[in-house]
Amino acid sequence: MWHGFDIGFIHISSFGLMMFLAFLSCNLIIRKTLKEKSINPVVGDDIIFWAAIGGIVGAKFYSVIEYGSDSFIDGLSYLFKGEFSLAIENLGSGLVFYGGLMGGLIAVSLYIYKKGLSWIEYADIVAPLLALGHGIGRIGCLLVGDDYGIPTDSVFGMHFPNPIPSFEYAFPGQNVHYVYPTQIYEMVAYFLIFLYLYRYRHKVNFNGELFFEYLFLTGLSRFLIEFIRFHDSNAFEFMGLYGAQYVSLIMIIFGTFFHYKFRKTHK
Repeated sequence: MWHGFDIGFIHISSFGLMMFLAFLSCNLIIRKTLKEKSINPVVGDDIIFWAAIGGIVGAKFYSVIEYGSDSFIDGLSYLFKGEFSLAIENLGSGLVFYGGLMGGLIAVSLYIYKKGLSWIEYADIVAPLLALGHGIGRIGCLLVGDDYGIPTDSVFGMHFPNPIPSFEYAFPGQNVHYVYPTQIYEMVAYFLIFLYLYRYRHKVNFNGELFFEYLFLTGLSRFLIEFIRFHDSNAFEFMGLYGAQYVSLIMIIFGTFFHYKFRKTHK
């Protein structure tokens, strides 16, 4: 596993690097999309900026709620103490995608409302980028050995030399060598969703179509993969389903309902 590199007193984690590449890639693509629509590409810069701020804050809060993570508080305390390396390390850990999605949507929605723009139009513009950014983020998880699956002896198993958390912690009393590489499954799923939505962007029948399809496809992918993903003992679970699966179900229902409603209205 590759955990990153150091620049002076700052440690750049491989996950942090992938986050940077995700936001950079999304920024380049949204600028291209806005130019195609004769819209000032600076708007895209603002959207990505607020998506990054809201996404990181939302991801941290979701992590605190579901897992009881205190890395956000620790990160702030290190920042005020001047221990910048530890601050960056703590603020960059414990990021949960669904929290990031909600936080990013709220931040971007406030920006769109303030600028008097069409929310549903920009939701379609951003939809493919959400899938792309998530897919690149999962490369970061793969590089550090995080967010892996449950043990398996099948040909689909993969060994992580220094996973986070360690197999000894995750599966106490078990001699685990191979687990499902759920990071790869999600990465492939989200890249395919991105390719589909991005190629289909010129063929939409109504505003919101891409966004609602994104909600359905992403929710379905995450819901299924969660069944073979390792969950910490602190993770929320109810009736055999985990917190991320309940959020996935909401996304599936929301996406399906409004896709049908908007399509019916368009006709």
